[in-house]
Amino acid sequence: MSLLPLVFTSGWASGVNAYAVVLLLGVFGATGLSDEVPETLQRPEVLVAAGVLFLCEAVADKIPYVDSAWDAAHTVIRPVAGAWVGALLAGQSGSLSDVTAGLVGGSTALASHAVKAGTRMAVNTSPEPFSNVIVSLAEDLGVAGIVTFAMFHPEAAAIIAGVLLVAGLGLLFFLVSRIRRFLRCRAQRREERRLAARTGRPPY
Repeated sequence: MSLLPLVFTSGWASGVNAYAVVLLLGVFGATGLSDEVPETLQRPEVLVAAGVLFLCEAVADKIPYVDSAWDAAHTVIRPVAGAWVGALLAGQSGSLSDVTAGLVGGSTALASHAVKAGTRMAVNTSPEPFSNVIVSLAEDLGVAGIVTFAMFHPEAAAIIAGVLLVAGLGLLFFLVSRIRRFLRCRAQRREERRLAARTGRPPY
C-alpha cells in the first residue's frame, strides 16, 4: 500500500497532462533517479513518443478553443493513461494490486481531467488569449513539480494533489453556469454558420 500515494499523484497529474507524466517518469527511471519506474516507461520509443506528444499538447493547450477540442479528444486518453501508469507502477513494486492501482489512477485522472476541461471552457469565455497561456503554463509547471516531488516524498505529494483536486472540483462547481453560457454561445455560432452557408450570407 506504500505505492498508493504515488499512484494517486500520477493519476491526478495524468488527468492534466498524461504525456508529461509518462515522459517525466521515464526520464527519472532511465537516469537512475528512481527504482520505482517500470522499464516499459523507460523504453526509448516510449520516451520519444511521449516527448513529441507533450510538445503537441504544449502548443494546442495554449490556443483558445483548440485547447477545449484537445481536451475533448483526451477524455478517454487521460484516464486510460492514468490507469496504465498506475498498473505499471504496481507491477513494478508488487506492493499493490494492478487492478486496484489501475482503478485509483484512472478514476483520479478522470476527475482531474474534468476539472481541467471545465476550467478551460470557462477561461475560453474571456475575450483575450493570455489567460490560456498563463493557465497552461501553470498546469505544466504544477504537473512537473508535483510528479518530481512525488518521486521523493510520495505521501506529501499525494496530499497536495488531493487538495488541488478537491479545490478544482469546488471551483468547477461555481463555474458551471459560465460553462453553460459558453456552450450555448458556441452552439449558436455553429447554427449561424450553418444558416449562413445555406443562404449564402455572412453570419451576424
